[in-house]
Amino acid sequence: MSTHIGAQPGDIAPLVLMPGDPLRARWIAETFLEDARCYTEVRGMYGYTGTWRGQRVSVQGSGMGQPSLAIYVNELFTEYDVQSVVRVGSCGALTERLAVRDLVIASGACTDSAMNRIAFEGLGYAPVADFGLLRDAAAAAESLATEASVHVGLIFSSDSFYAARPELAARMVEYGVLAVEMEAAALYTLAAKHGRRALAICTVSDHIVTGEETTSQEREQTFGDMVEIALTAGLGAQ
Repeated sequence: MSTHIGAQPGDIAPLVLMPGDPLRARWIAETFLEDARCYTEVRGMYGYTGTWRGQRVSVQGSGMGQPSLAIYVNELFTEYDVQSVVRVGSCGALTERLAVRDLVIASGACTDSAMNRIAFEGLGYAPVADFGLLRDAAAAAESLATEASVHVGLIFSSDSFYAARPELAARMVEYGVLAVEMEAAALYTLAAKHGRRALAICTVSDHIVTGEETTSQEREQTFGDMVEIALTAGLGAQ
């Protein structure tokens, strides 16, 4: 039994979908999974296991930011032998190429976090998605009937929700970064360390350029397209 999850051996499936919001985890379990059972409520960070199209899958909240996600991902990999983690989160669009509710499948994650700088003693490690998951997610997105556009490319994992220097985001955009969130770089790095698979699929919840945004209830309960893509890609890659 791990410190922060507290589930029993066998409670968690080899594939875990990971939203930041624990209430979105509950919504995903209730909306998409059959026979979903809650295996943890420790610190209000809900985790569930059920089935989707006959295959076991879990969904686990991570909280906000790379340090919080790293706690849960470390324990999932080392204590529960999880093989694949797909982040299903929200992001802020950094370019007018994207619209609110568009989907971003993150091929790689830039970051301003010191976590990797410390781990690699100043070297610039490049955290990237698992290619199989990335390929299958892109294919699933193409076949999904959705009005939202799907983008595959770089995201920026920031340590600050309220950035001290927001002008630096413009430089990221010049080098192809599409959106900002707060978790993917740590997820990709930990997956590489443990030899596991990881992918981040995010829905644009707000637009840094235009100021458009969704409500908290919409962010919790209406981002279903990315969940379907994550389930199709994750279970197909096992």
